[in-house]
Amino acid sequence: MTHPFLIFQWLEQQLHTHVGEHVTYTWFVMLVLIVLAFLASRAVKLIPGGLQNFMEVVVSGIENLIEETMGPKGKAYFPLLATFALFILVSNLIALVPGFYPPTANLNTNGALALTVFAMTHIIGVKEHGFHYFKHFMGPILALAPLIFIIEIIGHLARPLSLSLRLFGNMYGHEIVLMIFLALVPFLLPVPMMLMGVLVAFIQTFVFTLLAMIYIAGALEEAH
Repeated sequence: MTHPFLIFQWLEQQLHTHVGEHVTYTWFVMLVLIVLAFLASRAVKLIPGGLQNFMEVVVSGIENLIEETMGPKGKAYFPLLATFALFILVSNLIALVPGFYPPTANLNTNGALALTVFAMTHIIGVKEHGFHYFKHFMGPILALAPLIFIIEIIGHLARPLSLSLRLFGNMYGHEIVLMIFLALVPFLLPVPMMLMGVLVAFIQTFVFTLLAMIYIAGALEEAH
């Protein structure tokens, strides 16, 4: 199923270019986040108000979640995890705006995010423990190491697949349901579906970010 009308798709047609709606709207989300960051930080005040106050609440919430999930070491990876959270959340929420397409409803976007989590997990693990990091894949009993190694490799390879498909399935499914409702009731915005979309956007952002935290926290732990 395709959207009846997408703003940037119409612009692409006028300019005779095509890079894919998920790429175009990814650029749009990046621009939104850059503008928000600039507006919130251009005149920082001791007693925040307006946008600065809102962004401080968001940033503090993510920071507290990282500390609760990963411990003190997790603070070093706040920029990475906060970027995931904010990008996914804004990408999910723009699905509720007519004429806009959520990049997270495309498997390519989610695959890129999931592979980044997968790569950073092991890069951080090696950085933290050196080659001793690979003891994570051997298990506590040397005799069972070959079997545990195979199981661990399969489990780690399944992580990016699970991350990307979970986010894709929920956001793409919501897009289809929303378009069906809009087609059946074109002059009455399906408010309950929109409210459910807000809930789905926040839940999927939380799940993806929390799993990324758990995977990185696991790489930071000492192997036993």
